[in-house]
Amino acid sequence: MATQCYDPENSASRYTLLPDQPDSGHRKSLKIISGIFLSVFLLLSVAFFPIPNNQSPDLQIDSRSPAPPSRGVSQGVSDKTFRDVAGASHVSYAWSNAMLSWQRTAYHFQPQKNWMNDPNGPLYHKGWYHLFYQYNPDSAIWGNITWGHAVSKDLIHWLYLPFAMVPDQWYDINGVWTGSATILPDGQIMMLYTGDTDDYVQVQNLAYPANLSDPLLLDWVKFKGNPVLVPPPGIGVKDFRDPTTAWTGPQNGQWLLTIGSKIGKTGVALVYETSNFTSFKLLDGVLHAVPGTGMWECVDFYPVSTKKTNGLDTSYNGPGVKHVLKASLDDNKQDHYAIGTYDLGKNKWTPDNPELDCGIGLRLDYGKYYASKTFYDPKKERRVLWGWIGETDSESADLQKGWASVQSIPRTVLYDKKTGTHLLQWPVEEIESLRVGDPTVKQVDLQPGSIELLRVDSAAELDIEASFEVDKVALQGIIEADHVGFSCSTSGGAASRGILGPFGVIVIADQTLSELTPVYFYISKGADGRAETHFCADQTRSSEAPGVGKQVYGSSVPVLDGEKHSMRLLVDHSIVESFAQGGRTVITSRIYPTKAVNGAARLFVFNNATGASVTASVKIWSLESANIQSFPLQDL
Repeated sequence: MATQCYDPENSASRYTLLPDQPDSGHRKSLKIISGIFLSVFLLLSVAFFPIPNNQSPDLQIDSRSPAPPSRGVSQGVSDKTFRDVAGASHVSYAWSNAMLSWQRTAYHFQPQKNWMNDPNGPLYHKGWYHLFYQYNPDSAIWGNITWGHAVSKDLIHWLYLPFAMVPDQWYDINGVWTGSATILPDGQIMMLYTGDTDDYVQVQNLAYPANLSDPLLLDWVKFKGNPVLVPPPGIGVKDFRDPTTAWTGPQNGQWLLTIGSKIGKTGVALVYETSNFTSFKLLDGVLHAVPGTGMWECVDFYPVSTKKTNGLDTSYNGPGVKHVLKASLDDNKQDHYAIGTYDLGKNKWTPDNPELDCGIGLRLDYGKYYASKTFYDPKKERRVLWGWIGETDSESADLQKGWASVQSIPRTVLYDKKTGTHLLQWPVEEIESLRVGDPTVKQVDLQPGSIELLRVDSAAELDIEASFEVDKVALQGIIEADHVGFSCSTSGGAASRGILGPFGVIVIADQTLSELTPVYFYISKGADGRAETHFCADQTRSSEAPGVGKQVYGSSVPVLDGEKHSMRLLVDHSIVESFAQGGRTVITSRIYPTKAVNGAARLFVFNNATGASVTASVKIWSLESANIQSFPLQDL
């Protein structure tokens, strides 16, 4: 087994491997040997074992500080308060203004200040992409939910607009909640949204643009007959929310939409029909139901092509089409999806594989990601996915920095023809417009237990493409029965070594590796010789601050014959979006370093396997900031 050390002054900036037995052909000076052993000791004690929180000079413990209250639960929506898994709600950290300023993203969409959550009603209209979002205009914590509004020409650079809707009617006075847009054949836009009434009942309401000829859709009108839907018999008044985009039914002029709910512990998708979006009829049965999954929020339902590489309008159906059913599970705050077949006549959706049913199988994202929503982009014939990326720090920190939450980089969604079981999510191509100059290109041979620094101008704003070739002899010949049943979340992170992993990229690390976030592959092989690849993101040592999320996220990912292990990472200060194998598995991480900030962040590739060498091929682009401005712009 080899030992490794890092010399910050070495121009090669590379870990050197020290053999277990000394080389008798070369004598080293006592000074060099002492320095090496000191470096090894520091690396093993700092990099591979988390520093106890009580050793931090900035730690503040106040046993009188209560846990933050639940926000939203009493009104019947998922808790919007992050719960530290360590239960250290009485522990706070003395964040500096420089640390908090660094956390704000450079190219992800977020408001100028205050709280944001679900993306709402995304659409394309007269040359502009519109994004509406749940927003609290008064604070960096959830409450007083209003519809924020922004527009963009390219999904990257944004213009903040005035609020689209505020809670000012009895049927939405306690919140203008999540909704979706349906664009009719004549161009009319029907926006259905959930309102929380003065009696805390969840109802569905209709709004529409006051002036359809306005490309910015600045003014919205609430239908005078609201609410248009109330909870039906057998459905709880707090279990009826988040209407989807509607799709055309089998009859002329008929539209169908689904709303999430639950019956007992069974998650369900109710289906309504309408011809005018002001009166609705509940259809018999449900679109789909899965026992044990609890309340379904933010349901999404849309077609994907099994033949072509373009997205499909929500109403598209026929040969060569599968349908995706996605639900945000209130019980565990995860977005699950499944691929199946939709029978329009019977109004039934059936999963292709019952073991991968919605809520018990695949997830859109295995990290911090929730309440996602797609829309069809007619300009580029693609389906685009938005998702809410919440914070995993304390409320007090959010209040101090004055904002909370970002939206994910919009992702295209396609059916994975190779597996037939997965979706492929990928950042919209427009993100590449932020790339600065030519990429840094590196090919590195990584022996077991090695790591190498990659020199970049700024490690806080990056687009990274990396592929890894594992030594074929080792991959084919090794069996590691002890690691059958490997799970990212229980593995102990990247410091836990196996014969065939972990190997990958380390982002937002400081020079001494006391803070680091590895994103990596781990291969396990059982006695049957079958290899299973896992894609993980390890936050356990992402920060020395207490009271922030430090989980290990991830899942298995199919790696097919002839494919290299590949990943793409979008690094943007406190958020890292990681895509494996072309987007079959995706992980979003929120990280809050105390040292790897303000120019101190570093980037590495590594191979912490014990029995296989890996060749890493990496392309790295620095990204410039997105241009996000306030309304109005003089050139409109």
